[in-house]
Amino acid sequence: MARLPPLNWLRAFEASARALSFTEAAQELHMTQSAVSQQIKSLESALGRQLFHRRARGLELTDIGRGYLPTVQAAFNTLEEGTAVLTGRNEPDVLELHSNISFATFWLTPRLHLFLAEFPWVQLDVATSIWPAEKPRNLAAVEIVLGLGKWEGRAGQRLTRDTIFPVCTPELARGIRDLDELLRHRLFELPGTLQTWDNWLAGAIGHRKFERPRTHLVSTWALSMQWALQGLGVALAHDTVANDLIAQGRLVRLLDHALPMKEAYYLISPEGSLINPAAKAFKGWLMQQLKS
Repeated sequence: MARLPPLNWLRAFEASARALSFTEAAQELHMTQSAVSQQIKSLESALGRQLFHRRARGLELTDIGRGYLPTVQAAFNTLEEGTAVLTGRNEPDVLELHSNISFATFWLTPRLHLFLAEFPWVQLDVATSIWPAEKPRNLAAVEIVLGLGKWEGRAGQRLTRDTIFPVCTPELARGIRDLDELLRHRLFELPGTLQTWDNWLAGAIGHRKFERPRTHLVSTWALSMQWALQGLGVALAHDTVANDLIAQGRLVRLLDHALPMKEAYYLISPEGSLINPAAKAFKGWLMQQLKS
């Protein structure tokens, strides 16, 4: 069996690959920049392969480094999961959940009373974030993230297949009967997503020429939905964040065009003996709720 490189070299590689910076990796690992750089050089020498291109403005992974990174990240995740079970951090009645804040706010919260009624013995320990890279804790038993399906070597189980569409209050909707009237209103969108007003309008208008509307950028679906609920304008939304608000009559879908959403919400969680009873109960309940 080939001899493995020291774990500290691999940790330096993983942190540097995420940040594409030896300096930022050093800050994360509480090391000096020169120490991280030396560990990467030692790792490359041991592997006989170059992992990074050193550029004037930062680092760039080589093809070999890009291919090696998921393996290293998956190995560290497996170690963290196994260590959590071994040290008893994963108490059987504690649900350690790390969730995308929009999923937690708009989908989970309206249904949480159902879970707590069915599993009253579960103690919640929930942390939220906007993007998958944000980690309020080292590792949660269950994670719900928004993205394209793979993070740090971990494959996710897809939970949603949403579409993108405009929404506003019923009062505002009374004055929006066509695209021209819609474009006269304030438009809100998220800069970090793959679907924008430009994409939606291209499908709704087709080849007709139109002047690009002025849009207001907001970093979270949660805030964008709040702006729409306040009647400040029209927001792009998707099913997971908007369907309950539409069912309650607080928001209205505008026009007929909907754009398939490229991102989706995914469930990431260990299997078998690495998952505790509380997390297992939540996973089963979550999948049943989404099916129904």
